[in-house]
Amino acid sequence: MSIESYSTLTKKYKLLLSSIHGVYRLINSTFDIRFLLAGLSKLICQVLNAQYCLILLIDPLKKYSTVRCVVSPGKTYIIDRKLKIVNSYEKKIIKTVSSIRNSGMLGIPLIAEDLLGMIILRRQKKINFDTDDEKIMMTLAEQLVIGIRNLQLYEEQQKIVVGSIKSLVTLLDTRVPQEYTHSPYFSRLVIAIGRQMQLDERQIQSIEYASMLHDTGKVDIPQEILTKTTKLTPRELKIIKHHPAKGAEILRHLQILRPAIPIILHHHEKYNGTGYPSKLKKGQIPLGARIMAVADSFEAMVYGRPYRERMSVAAAIKEVKKKSGSQFDPKVTEAFLKVISPAGSYSKIRLSQRVRNGFNVKKYLQLIQQ
Repeated sequence: MSIESYSTLTKKYKLLLSSIHGVYRLINSTFDIRFLLAGLSKLICQVLNAQYCLILLIDPLKKYSTVRCVVSPGKTYIIDRKLKIVNSYEKKIIKTVSSIRNSGMLGIPLIAEDLLGMIILRRQKKINFDTDDEKIMMTLAEQLVIGIRNLQLYEEQQKIVVGSIKSLVTLLDTRVPQEYTHSPYFSRLVIAIGRQMQLDERQIQSIEYASMLHDTGKVDIPQEILTKTTKLTPRELKIIKHHPAKGAEILRHLQILRPAIPIILHHHEKYNGTGYPSKLKKGQIPLGARIMAVADSFEAMVYGRPYRERMSVAAAIKEVKKKSGSQFDPKVTEAFLKVISPAGSYSKIRLSQRVRNGFNVKKYLQLIQQ
C-alpha cells in the first residue's frame, strides 16, 4: 500500500470514528425522533459532503412514509404525516432491501427486524459516491437504527404515561369548576417557553407533566370557595394557598412525576419572594415553576376566573411586562414575549402542518379570546 493510499485510508477511518461519535451524541441529546433525524441529516451531509439528505421512516406495509426529514442547502424540513411512496429510488430500496449508488446518489436501507426506513444522499453532478462512502453510511445506518428503535420504544412508553396523566386530569376536572381549567393549548404554551429558553428534553418533559397537573391540589378545595366571585376571606385565601402543597402531596408517590413535583409545589412563588407557599425568590424558585408562573398568570388574565374579568391579550401582555422583575423572572418574561409574538412564533426547522414545538400562536390567541 502506498503512503498516499494509507493516508487516505487513515483519514477516512478517523472520519468514520468521528461520525459514529457524532451520531451517538445526537441519539443521547433528544427524545424526539423528528429532531434526531434533523440533526443526523445535517451531520451526514457534512461527513459525506452531500448537498441533499433525506431520511424517511416507513409504515409496516411499506406503502407510506410516516416521518420524512429533508436537508438541502440552508433548509431543514420535517414532514410528520403519512405520505404515499412514489419515488422510484425509494421503491427500489424497499423492493431490494439493499443499498444503491447511481450518478451522485447514494441510498441506504435502515434495517432492524424488518425495513425501518432509508437514507438517500445526493451530491453535485459528476461527484459520485464511492464504496468507502457506502461503507461509512452503512455503519452510520446501523447506529441510527439503534437510536430510532430506542426512541420509538420510548415514545410508546410516553404515550402510556401521558394517557394515564390525561385520565387523571379528566378525573380531577370533574371536581374543579370549568372557570378554573386551562385552554387545551396551555401545556403547549409552557413547552414553547421552555424550548425558547433552551431547556433540555428531560426538563421539557417535567414542565409538560407539571402543566397538566399543577392544579391537582384544588380537588380538595370546597366548591363554594372555587366559585366565589367576591373577595375571599383570610381563611378562604389560606385554603386556596394550600393547593400547591396539597397537589405535591397527592402526586408524590408517582415515581414518573417526581421531577415535576417541585414545579407544582412552587408555581405560585413570586420572583421578589412574596409568593407562596415558601416565599422563595429569584433563583431559589425552580426554573420550571418560574415558567409556569408566567403562563398560568397570562391564561388566568385572558381566559377568565370567577373573581376576575377577562382581559384582552394586549392588556395581559402589558401586565406581564409590568410585573417582570417583581412577580415574574425577567428572562422567562422575555422568552414568553418571543413565543407569544406571531413574528417570532416559527422555528428555523419547518415542521409541515405544524409550528414550533407544536405551539400555534394564532390558533392559541383565537381560542383564549372566544
